[in-house]
Amino acid sequence: MKKLLLATAMTALMTGGAMAANIGVSMSQFDDNFLTVLRNGMQDYAKTKPGISLQVEDAQNDVGKQLNQIQNFIAEKFDAIIVNPVDTDATPKMTKLAAAAGIPLVYVNRLPADPKLPPKVSFVGSDERLSGTMEAQEACKLLGGKGNIVILMGELSNQAARQRTADVEEVIKTPECSGIKLLEKQTGNWSRTQGTDLVTNWISAGIAPDAIISNNDEMAIGAIQALKAAGKPIGVGPGKTMVAGIDATADGLAAMKAGNLAVTVFQNAAGQGQGAVDTAIKLAKGDSVEQMVWVPFELVTPANMDKFTKKN
Repeated sequence: MKKLLLATAMTALMTGGAMAANIGVSMSQFDDNFLTVLRNGMQDYAKTKPGISLQVEDAQNDVGKQLNQIQNFIAEKFDAIIVNPVDTDATPKMTKLAAAAGIPLVYVNRLPADPKLPPKVSFVGSDERLSGTMEAQEACKLLGGKGNIVILMGELSNQAARQRTADVEEVIKTPECSGIKLLEKQTGNWSRTQGTDLVTNWISAGIAPDAIISNNDEMAIGAIQALKAAGKPIGVGPGKTMVAGIDATADGLAAMKAGNLAVTVFQNAAGQGQGAVDTAIKLAKGDSVEQMVWVPFELVTPANMDKFTKKN
């Protein structure tokens, strides 16, 4: 009898490492190429973790809808919540809701605006102080430190858009890039269509930049489409317009391979998704985790693009 009890206890210990957990995920929107890779990364990774279940919801770029989703996750007593915020300025309210319920919360990809994250709340993403800096430094190098540029900005409610734009503006203040002049900056809300419309309007207004610096690849692709429609040469050199982006999405890399996108910055969407799931599981188990889990950015140019073609 003692041997049977001992064997039962050992079996319990050996199988106790796998934890069952229901994790609620609220994505800012499904209709976005980069965020689709991020979402798929989370879901694919969760399938490799026995006992882990994800319920993924689309906030459809609506802050109110996202808050309702978080409240529903709390009401249904999920073990942890992962949020890709619609509006990073709205995160303090989300944090307060989760903290009051004692449910672990992980923000992914978009840095929350909270002055300080409380216990059981973490962020998994990439340091946006580097993304726009890498992009702008390479653009400056390709321009030889002089020329006219415009900036396509993401949604202004998003910390990443504000930071990436500030990065570019800081780079062009440096001595080696001081010959670069910023002509215009407007928001294209991360959208390819809006990127096309903005650049079309600039061309119609007689604005002729030497480079278009975009906060993401989608708007950069929109810019490329507008330039082609207007018969403007694309590339690096006199009489051409250089286009730069961020994210190294599959479409962005295809544009680079075609010679239309001069530079982008790899943001590891799948890596961020995996990191968010891992962090949520650890917090649900009561383990200690870093409050800021950083996934590095990497510069992508035509010379090294092949190593990134299957990553996003």
